Amino acid sequence: MKELSDQEWLRYNRQIVLRQFDIEGQEALKNAAVLVIGAGGLGCAAAQYLAVAGVGRLTLVDHDVVELSNLQRQVLHQDADLGRPKVDSAADSLRAANPWLEVATHAARADEALLRSLLPQHQLVLDGTDNLDSRQLVNRLCCEAGVPLISAAVIRMEGQLSVFTYGEDEPCYACLSRLMGGGVLSCVEAGVLAPMVGVMGALQALEAVKLLAHMGRSPRGKLLLVDGMTLSTRELTLPKAADCPVCSRPGGSGTPA
Repeated sequence: MKELSDQEWLRYNRQIVLRQFDIEGQEALKNAAVLVIGAGGLGCAAAQYLAVAGVGRLTLVDHDVVELSNLQRQVLHQDADLGRPKVDSAADSLRAANPWLEVATHAARADEALLRSLLPQHQLVLDGTDNLDSRQLVNRLCCEAGVPLISAAVIRMEGQLSVFTYGEDEPCYACLSRLMGGGVLSCVEAGVLAPMVGVMGALQALEAVKLLAHMGRSPRGKLLLVDGMTLSTRELTLPKAADCPVCSRPGGSGTPA
């Protein structure tokens, strides 16, 4: 296990003094590897806070390039990055934020082959993708590998967050998505307010830190709904679908990493 340097002790002092976190929590972050799928609004916000909190290694996966319309909410990209792969722009910003951080990038779609190769190398996955097919794929492969998944979504001024650790009696994202119906809007169609993306990405990072440091309570098997218009939250218990093709099939649930 890698130990903290004197400079890192000073850098992370405000976290280390937290009784629930302490030096063990900080060292757990330093030795952790987190896979962030999507370097858009959610991925940028989440990765930024994981980087400055002291996570040792981040892997970014995104096939897209930086466009002008991204800059309203994707905080790791700047005007000078227009046309660059998002993973390269984000990686530069993250390395500048924390010189102890290792960043690996994949400027490619998060397809099954790539994810299968990456999942065994990581303790945790954050999903910041913006389409249902990608989310379903990430969930299925995380469930098979037993790697916990933190999923978030934002539209207009509404956000949702779920943590899936694939315990025997816990639901998965497929159990949640079947409750949504087919009419899922995108940010292009419905719009999104920039701070809401930051709020939900920061919540993903918070839950990641808690899981890695084994502290607090995580909303496993829950759906956290955040309404930015009224600044209110609701937590719903997700039912585990008895016929879920992902987590209820034989061998579908893994053991959390």
